[in-house]
Amino acid sequence: MLKDYLPWIVAGLVVLALVIGGVVLTRVAPEATATLRRRPRPPRDHFRSGDESPAPLKRAGIVINPTKFTDLPAVRERITATCLANGWGEPHFYETTVEDPGQGQAAQAVRDGVDIVCTLGGDGTVRNVATALVGTETALGILPAGTGNLLARNLDLPVALEAAVAVALTGRNRRIDVGELVLGVTASGEAGEDSDEPVDPETHYFLVMSGVGMDAQIMAGTNENLKAKVGWPAYMVSGAKHLVSPEFRIAVKVDDELEFRRRARMVVIGNCGRLLGGLVLMPNARVDDGQLDAVIASPRGVVGWVPVATRVATRQRKGHPTLDHKACKEIRVRTDRPVPVQIDGDVIGEATEVSATVRPGCLTVRVSQ
Repeated sequence: MLKDYLPWIVAGLVVLALVIGGVVLTRVAPEATATLRRRPRPPRDHFRSGDESPAPLKRAGIVINPTKFTDLPAVRERITATCLANGWGEPHFYETTVEDPGQGQAAQAVRDGVDIVCTLGGDGTVRNVATALVGTETALGILPAGTGNLLARNLDLPVALEAAVAVALTGRNRRIDVGELVLGVTASGEAGEDSDEPVDPETHYFLVMSGVGMDAQIMAGTNENLKAKVGWPAYMVSGAKHLVSPEFRIAVKVDDELEFRRRARMVVIGNCGRLLGGLVLMPNARVDDGQLDAVIASPRGVVGWVPVATRVATRQRKGHPTLDHKACKEIRVRTDRPVPVQIDGDVIGEATEVSATVRPGCLTVRVSQ
């Protein structure tokens, strides 16, 4: 009798199994689907392969004046070691030449994609390199290697090489002003005569000071061998020789003020005021104040320099019959004959007219934190 119902029992069990399986799947499938939808996001590095290259290291371009060193390879090694120690790549080196004292090398460094352009030389090298960087976002790093290093001193930068490199790589950016100097030689050379026309005007930038007259004569008369042996005191020796340099007549126009005339031995136009040996010629001058400072010196003979020296030593800005201070955005000086002109310590020739204008905040310099 059981055999008669066995097929029906088997069929019933199969149907029951199908029903139970359907119910189970109906409950589990939504949970599985939800689980798939709620799958957690993979970690950020999940899709990164182990062979992916790291971010490229920053690199510095170093514009070197090779005449300042007797063992240049050793200097390069010290700079490279400091760069690597600060997490930068090996720097690119560029050497200045007589034909190109820095501007072309700085421009090439920018084209090579360096992250900062550094100068390794004196104020002249700094000026030439900065000329290529004025108006750009590329920062200038200063590695002092000259006799004066006046811009570095006015910015309170370290003089030691490794410390200066570290500041250039890790310091902060500071926008500073730049002086623009236009000079030319007039036809007759008589100051104040409107008939004179400038001939072949030249435009230069200066970061520290430009000087007309005795200031430039001191620079031109400094013995290079003595400067290499004793440093900045060599300028004092040359200065003593030129204390009685000839006077010249000048016509001066400051901003919108009336032009005035006088006799002078020296006119200095500065972007900053600190000199060698801790002396300060222009106490109120700042590299980022949006203006220039000018000093007109007209002492009579050697004795006449005593009050001038006193005011420099005591950092007084108050005027004196033999020493005038002017703060301005633009100044023009015309002379009665060609006189030597220097820019940041480099004598660039003679002129009978110079016009200086401030260009506020147009250069980025890396300074200490």
